[in-house]
Formats: sequence, structure tokens, C-alpha cells
Amino acid sequence: MTGEGTVREWHPDDGWGVIDSAMTPGGCWAHFGSVLTGGYRALSPGQVVSFEFEAGWQDGFDYRAVAVWSGDERPAVRADDAPSGAYHSSLHIEFDDPADAEGPGSPPR
Repeated sequence: MTGEGTVREWHPDDGWGVIDSAMTPGGCWAHFGSVLTGGYRALSPGQVVSFEFEAGWQDGFDYRAVAVWSGDERPAVRADDAPSGAYHSSLHIEFDDPADAEGPGSPPR
């Protein structure tokens, strides 16, 4: 579900806050990971935001945000969701050929 609301509170050290709207009585819990913006993801008390939410118990609230953004149009992808060249990982696994295996107790090659 999508709605518009006002940020009631935001705890920058903990990375979460509460959004108030008519569609989420009692407030909607929001985590910094759901904020769709590049850079430091935070909200400010009093800020008007659009958000997608789901019903679900989260830290004392009946609703939790799954995406939060400023403005009318939802960003397609968070700016920092794109792959980065800063990290790369790979794994290569090679198995011994069973035909080359010697019996138990054979010295290592």
C-alpha cells in the first residue's frame, strides 16, 4: 500500500523513525534501509514523505515502511543500489579427478 505522511520522529544514531498518516493509525515504523535516496539515508521530523508500507508488527507498531521517498514519484532504484567497483569477489573450485586418486594412506602430492 502507498500513502503520504509526516515523519513524527527520527533516531539518526539508531537509523529508524516513525511516519504518521491516516492510513497507518498509531504510526508506521521506518528503517534507514527503506529510504530511497543516495548518500546518507535519513529523514527529518516534520518532513512530508511518500511511502509504501505493509501491515506487520515492528517494534510496537502495526505497520512498517518498505520504501520511503520525498516527492510524488517513487524513484525506480535507490542511487546506491547499483553495483560498485569498490568491491569484487570471486570463487574458483577445482575438484580432483577421482581416477587420479590413490587409496587411503597415500602420501600427499
